[in-house]
Amino acid sequence: MSLTAFIATAPLTDLVFGASLFFPPLFKAVLLGFFAWLIIHPLLRGWMYSGDIWHPTLLDVSLFILCVSGALWLLTLG
Repeated sequence: MSLTAFIATAPLTDLVFGASLFFPPLFKAVLLGFFAWLIIHPLLRGWMYSGDIWHPTLLDVSLFILCVSGALWLLTLG
């Protein structure tokens, strides 16, 4: 049996590989928010870990959540 005959009789022969990959909007927002966090985090790191903030890790996670929320907001506008 040739390989071309097997491929022609296979179901969903018109399915493109790239079309089978689905990135939900939340994933895009997390990815875009992560890059925004990578830009903002080094700018605020000295202030966060200087002792003025009670829980710097909690502020860091909150900053990440704000970046993801902002990215989702930007994605829904466009």
